[in-house]
Amino acid sequence: MRTRVLLVAAATLLPLTACSSSDSGSGSGSDGKPGSRAAGFPYTVTNCGEKTTYEAPPKRAVTMNQHATEILLELGLKDRITGTAYLDDKVLPTYEKAYRSTPVLAKEYPSYEKLLAANPDFVYGGYASAFTAGDGRSRDALAKSGIKTRLNIEGCAKKPVTMDDVYQEVREAGATFGVRDRAEKWVRGAKAELAATAKKSAKRGKAPAVFVYDSGDKTAFTAGGRGIGNDIIERAGARNVMSDLDKSFGDASWETVVDRRPDVILIYDYGASTVAQKKKRLLDDPALKDVPAIKNKRFAVLPLSDVVLGVRAPGAVGKLAEQLR
Repeated sequence: MRTRVLLVAAATLLPLTACSSSDSGSGSGSDGKPGSRAAGFPYTVTNCGEKTTYEAPPKRAVTMNQHATEILLELGLKDRITGTAYLDDKVLPTYEKAYRSTPVLAKEYPSYEKLLAANPDFVYGGYASAFTAGDGRSRDALAKSGIKTRLNIEGCAKKPVTMDDVYQEVREAGATFGVRDRAEKWVRGAKAELAATAKKSAKRGKAPAVFVYDSGDKTAFTAGGRGIGNDIIERAGARNVMSDLDKSFGDASWETVVDRRPDVILIYDYGASTVAQKKKRLLDDPALKDVPAIKNKRFAVLPLSDVVLGVRAPGAVGKLAEQLR
């Protein structure tokens, strides 16, 4: 996680600019004639400071990071994914069959050579670390190889991201692949799901104070106020005690955790340490014994893939709200 956050690139978060699009996304024209232009193309978008024009939908995409993979699978684009890499946890059951049929290029990030061997025309990164220049996978290097790229907008945001940014991410991915109608259908469903959760959460009294424990020993690696995780907590009817940390993720001292007296500790489930091990580390720390969440053994748990900017985020609000009741 620390590597993922330290490599987040700084870039301007700009609004969607695009032509209208249909749901065909085949690469051929809407009349089906070879060589005719696909509906909605050329499509131009500015993503994390980089302006790209697509003359046709990508046909051979490589997705790097789980939330990028799941966005394309949600949009029904399995046949357009030529390779994937880097899961943080298990894919959702609804995507398992499609994921199993997708070549996995590497457990983490593939080398530049292995990436090129997949012959992609598009690479979709979830975190800025997907395009690390030192590993030869910078967006500029891929562009020189004729490969277009996209970075999830949470990876370059200079302001707090919200569900509106989730909608933008899905819409822009849908427009890029010529399946805007599918993206809009997903957005409508997400908004309805969030509205239903908000109605239930409104019945709760005082918002509980939540501290996110991602990992860490000498310091606590936690969720700050800039990432979608903060918006998820607030929409679930709670308050992130580290919302003043101006990062998506960052370190906080244990003294600060004690001072802010969280009612609930939200554990992010991923990586080598199990939820049980994380709970034990917190419960066994004498410095935390007077923290209300520790005294009452009040924990909530979400997979890491639920709390990054992707198609799981709306559902994560409901999952967290249920655990806070």
